Amino acid sequence: MPELHLPSPAAALARRSSRPRHASGRRPAVALVVAFAAALTALTGVAAGPAAAAEDPVSWGVRTAANDQGAERANYAYVLDPGTGLDDAIVVTNNDDVAVDLDLSAADGFTTETGVLDLVTSETPSTAVGSWITLSAPSVHLEAGESAEIPFRVEVPAGITPGDYAGGIVTALPTPEAASGVSVDRRLGIRVQLRVGGELAPALAIEDLRVEYSGSADPFAAGSTTVTYTVHNTGNARLAADQAIAVAGPFGMLSVEATRLEALPELLPGDTWDVTATVPGVVPTGLLTATVDLTPRLPVEGSTTGNAPLPEVHASATGWAVPWTLLVIVLVLAAAAVAFVALRRRRKRREAARIEAAVAEALQQREQEPTPVG
Repeated sequence: MPELHLPSPAAALARRSSRPRHASGRRPAVALVVAFAAALTALTGVAAGPAAAAEDPVSWGVRTAANDQGAERANYAYVLDPGTGLDDAIVVTNNDDVAVDLDLSAADGFTTETGVLDLVTSETPSTAVGSWITLSAPSVHLEAGESAEIPFRVEVPAGITPGDYAGGIVTALPTPEAASGVSVDRRLGIRVQLRVGGELAPALAIEDLRVEYSGSADPFAAGSTTVTYTVHNTGNARLAADQAIAVAGPFGMLSVEATRLEALPELLPGDTWDVTATVPGVVPTGLLTATVDLTPRLPVEGSTTGNAPLPEVHASATGWAVPWTLLVIVLVLAAAAVAFVALRRRRKRREAARIEAAVAEALQQREQEPTPVG
């Protein structure tokens, strides 16, 4: 399960926007906002600890409350049927030596380009988990060292499609409007993983699979093949997957497998993930076939079915791998052979013509000689 966190300060300075990787309409895109905070480990449920380090701009901590829903939880994980709800709470602690005022909100989640879970910003309205959570207060005032438990209620509307949804509960410093149009957020929160009861239909699809061969100037050396494709979570359950890639010539000969492939990150329903892999040591056999195999798996957390084996997903595509240098050499040799044969034939014709002319001349001279009188 990927960590749900906001970018570190360095990442925030380098990035001016954050956008979901998926194309589904179930979760909105993110507005142009920089999330300026330390790595948000609290979104995986780290309890509030001592004062933050000097380089950490976040001076407060968050953790899940201990109640009927559980204690010392890594994050919030619920399984609810449509039309049902539950009550829970978040604990916020001021680790600073001065008072702090914090805004409280809930937001939808999405998978970032780095494969981790992030939350949409306040400028983007939530339409799923973020809109199903109602906090008892929109803000909290904490004196130095003070903690407060803020209740909230999760209510899944009737008629919601079964499956997995992700979001989070966020605490943030109030942010004034930025004159440049780019605001800076200091946010800290905890992930909410919600599975809406009903029939699960986990499914991954491999889309836009392409094969591109890159050869060498050495006519007898192998080249490399670049395989690109998009993984699309077309089901209603969040999924991770292991991947395997192989490239082979006609009839499966000279097959080469990609090595050191990382597992795909956990993808929410509707998410897409682009993959680019380079397979070295591929012999240019003219026509290449790339085969991609995915082994999907359901995360155990929040699952009512456990990590049951899922059918593998297969896809293949072909591409040309022409050994141009070798082909040029062959063509040059063939042209040289044709020229050599043509030259020999020309020489033979000249020799035959010379002999024929000599014979004709001899016969003509013989005919011109006087006949002796006996």
